[in-house]
Amino acid sequence: MEHSRPEYLVDKLLSNKLSKEEFDELLVGLGATEMAPEYSVILEEYFNKLMSEHDAKTPFQLR
Repeated sequence: MEHSRPEYLVDKLLSNKLSKEEFDELLVGLGATEMAPEYSVILEEYFNKLMSEHDAKTPFQLR
C-alpha cells in the first residue's frame, strides 16, 4: 500500500528523518490557522495508536 504525501511526511517527522524542505512542506500542510484534514486524520490515528499501546502496558486501576 502506497502512503500519501502527508503520511510520508508525518512518518519521517516521527522517525526524526525529516529534511528541512520536507519540514517546510509539512508546516504548509498543517496550515497557519487550520490543519489540513489529511494531517488531522493521520495525527489522530497515531495518537490513538499510542494511547492503545499505553493502555495495553498499563494495568487497570480503580480510582
